[in-house]
Amino acid sequence: MVEYNPKRWSPQLLAVRGSIAPKIILRVALVVLWSAVVVLIHKHVRHIEIPPTVHTLVGLALGLLLVFRTNSSYERFWEGRKSWGRIINSSRNIARTASSLLKTQRATLELILLWTAAFPYASMNSLRRTRGLGPIESRLPPAAVAEVLAAAHVPLAVAQQISLALARHRSDGTFAERCIIYLDDMVRRLVDEIGECERIQNTPLPFAYVVHLRRALVLYLTTLPFVLVDPFGWLTTLCMLLISYVLLGIDEIGVEIENPFGTDSNDLPIESFCSGVEKIILESIPPPPAAPPPAA
Repeated sequence: MVEYNPKRWSPQLLAVRGSIAPKIILRVALVVLWSAVVVLIHKHVRHIEIPPTVHTLVGLALGLLLVFRTNSSYERFWEGRKSWGRIINSSRNIARTASSLLKTQRATLELILLWTAAFPYASMNSLRRTRGLGPIESRLPPAAVAEVLAAAHVPLAVAQQISLALARHRSDGTFAERCIIYLDDMVRRLVDEIGECERIQNTPLPFAYVVHLRRALVLYLTTLPFVLVDPFGWLTTLCMLLISYVLLGIDEIGVEIENPFGTDSNDLPIESFCSGVEKIILESIPPPPAAPPPAA
């Protein structure tokens, strides 16, 4: 994600990284080229202007379609951000509670915390169609890591490892049953949130809506020069440059943010979320006990 200061205009007006301009430049160029062809035909072959009434009415409907497209995409972006916020909060709560209850069980505490730190990395990689547990992988038991990475759903397998570590203390009286239930509920929330992210990722906007919107855009932009050519002449090409940039840009913004879990400039900064959780959790792991002083 591109970080910026919303109070400053100049860096944003000149920015290229994060802008949709490079992605629509070819489409805009084709529209401008087509408008130039229309102007040439109008000036040197025959007059081909048409009344603006239809385009005025269609423009209103097209604006509504584009607003709905952008709002739907931003809602998906924000839902993804809220799900990752809950993943972060649940991970912190697991670390907080486990650190308080398992002070005397350092090995178990470390294992629970390491698997908890691995969960965001496993979720990020799963959403990006890859596998991995992040930098924390080297500190986890190799056999368990191999089993987790071979699972059909890696984040779920990581959550199962946390639950297994908790289950070992369910019957030995290390801490109260209600504490285990609380921690297991936090693990359940982690699984729920990755499910929410997968719902967003695997449910794009309906195909019929996208097809209709883009057909309407193409029809509007290819016929608009016939409306502008008579009053504007060669300025029609400049008008079409501005209009196509705005309309095609709005559509492309919707495409850019509807799946916020990738690596594009406008996607969520999931890597920083994962590293932030890892840093906090690693601070919760107590240092190893000091070695006894050598005998005199």
